[in-house]
Amino acid sequence: MSQFFYIHPDNPQPRLLKQAVELIRQGEVVVYPTDSGYAIGCQMDDKRALDKLCQVRNIDKDHNFTLMCRDMSELSIYAKVDNVAFRQIKNNTPGPYTFILKATREVPRRLQNPKRKTIGIRVPNNIIALKLLEELNEPLMSTSLILPGAQMAESDPDDIRDKLEKRVGLIIHGGTLGEHPTTIVDLSDGPVDILRHGSGDPSPFE
Repeated sequence: MSQFFYIHPDNPQPRLLKQAVELIRQGEVVVYPTDSGYAIGCQMDDKRALDKLCQVRNIDKDHNFTLMCRDMSELSIYAKVDNVAFRQIKNNTPGPYTFILKATREVPRRLQNPKRKTIGIRVPNNIIALKLLEELNEPLMSTSLILPGAQMAESDPDDIRDKLEKRVGLIIHGGTLGEHPTTIVDLSDGPVDILRHGSGDPSPFE
């Protein structure tokens, strides 16, 4: 049975954030709010938790995973980025963008795209997500919570509870969210490539 935490979207309770991070470090899979609907995540180095997450999403290891980061300081640890790309990313974060970059050796191989050795990097514009990442003190391996057969990420935490309360360790209720998919920007190799047009304005990268 999942834990179900009501966390205030503007003033997240530190006690609940600490408990959430304890569960993540114990190997639990967590559902949490972002600025693009709800996401599902787990500790970056936990293979068993990743397997659980993939079962919930019904995805395989070739899926493009994202590291949810608290700020730009983590970017150069986990991704190879030149000065031009760094400035572009810095000027547009936090926000509804996912950046595809070449992964460094700090990223577990199972999280990298197997052919291109890339990883998604994102800094969300959501207070709960940012405070959770700050408490965790490392990126959270994440992907949008798009359930099998659905086209969009889940937005209602009560619906999520009905569907997943026996399959994940924690659901964070941070309010009902609109569905605003991120704009995906590939900065990994050569010219910038907009892989998906979402709620982030693509013009700074075009």
